[in-house]
Amino acid sequence: MAEKLEFDVVVLGGGPGGYTAAFRAADLGLSVCLVEQHRALGGVCLQVGCIPSKTLLHCAEVAEKAEEAAEYGIDFPPFELDLNTLRNKKEQIVKQLAEGLDRLCKARKIRRVTGRGVFQDESTLQVEGEKEDIEISFRDAIIATGSRPATLPESPEDARIWDSTAALALPFVPQRLLIVGGGIIGLEMAQIFRFLGSKITIVEMQDQLLPPADVDLVQPLARKFKDRYRILTGSRLNRIEPRDNGLRVSFGGQEKEEKEEFEAVLVAIGRRPNAEDLGLENLGLSLDDQGCIPVDERLRTEIPHIYAIGDVTGEPMLAHRASHQGKVAAEVIAGQKSAFTPMAIPAVVYTYPEIAWMGITEKEAKEQGLEVLKGKFPWGASGRALSSGSALGVSKALFDKATGRIIGAGICGSNAGELIHEAVLAMEMGADAEDIARTVHAHPTLSETFALAAEVVDGSITDIMPPGKKKEDKS
Repeated sequence: MAEKLEFDVVVLGGGPGGYTAAFRAADLGLSVCLVEQHRALGGVCLQVGCIPSKTLLHCAEVAEKAEEAAEYGIDFPPFELDLNTLRNKKEQIVKQLAEGLDRLCKARKIRRVTGRGVFQDESTLQVEGEKEDIEISFRDAIIATGSRPATLPESPEDARIWDSTAALALPFVPQRLLIVGGGIIGLEMAQIFRFLGSKITIVEMQDQLLPPADVDLVQPLARKFKDRYRILTGSRLNRIEPRDNGLRVSFGGQEKEEKEEFEAVLVAIGRRPNAEDLGLENLGLSLDDQGCIPVDERLRTEIPHIYAIGDVTGEPMLAHRASHQGKVAAEVIAGQKSAFTPMAIPAVVYTYPEIAWMGITEKEAKEQGLEVLKGKFPWGASGRALSSGSALGVSKALFDKATGRIIGAGICGSNAGELIHEAVLAMEMGADAEDIARTVHAHPTLSETFALAAEVVDGSITDIMPPGKKKEDKS
């Protein structure tokens, strides 16, 4: 006989969105049950995504900086990599954070239930537990089931064909690795496995790496990558044929097809929402054309007391979007006036150098027929960037020509993921170029490159020649 429980709120999914929603709801005085099919909290981000990959990327960056130190007269001996120690360090960090979430859960007196939850009706969730089923009655529910890696159609079953989860487990280091997809995950994985010793080929269907970003923002990283990887843009993977000594892969366009062998293939072509097998048909909830759960700005589904947050609601599938949505959903359930209406959600590529952007891109503005004023400052003119070996970079800001307000920004360079948030705050506060340009930034810093980009639009730039003005001809 199933155990029966009753709560104000049940949260289905224990990732960044789910545990944040549960914690916030508990803090607001609601009784909360958090259901997660895995024993550890944290979801994809903590367990097999953001945190493990950033740990490995940190190691790759340390190795690259050691190589670059020779320019400053500092020579390090070639590094020796202990793969087991690296795996253990990665797992230690994940475990430390997961245990911290467990402690926060207990401190808030949230009931944890491990198992797969399926809605029976609009007020009941059935959880198939390890030992027995549990029936949970609720007043409100939050669906936070996340997403999973997208797969190639008709791809053969083979342990050497990886998704990001399999790759981050570091099963082995292939001599030759093919990465399908030149987006965020593909580029980060390329940097990790180059550090580990793999020779990398990247195949991307679009005409550029990181298709969502502007070309000029990607260029500094692309220049560095072209000397380290074989990059095939405007190309697609056609077939994978497993063989005893490797994977025979066919890729290219209709006119020219190439065949090569690789020890492993990493598929990084995006993610798909986990909206199936949740019993949504028992609720009368329908999915959109992308397989996502539609919600309004208060994160309510078609059924007012059923909410959905995070990747299961669609793009952008980012942990920080999910966690903010989680807080909003909990606050709405608690009767507060809250809504998820951000002006911008930043995206970050944690390569070396990093790329980050927010708001409208230049190509999106063009598609929308929106006139913009663009300010761009090259890091080669930044004293801080030059002195720290970070000259490969650019800071860019876009302003609406009609209102003068910032509507987009992008940064390519060291710590771009940390620097982009000034632009996000500027957009939320409705800042214009003068507001940013006249905000005193410390010198020399990388942060000031964003202010200098605004100065280009403001017309007060002195660190480079103002646009449209040429140097005086002294010949």
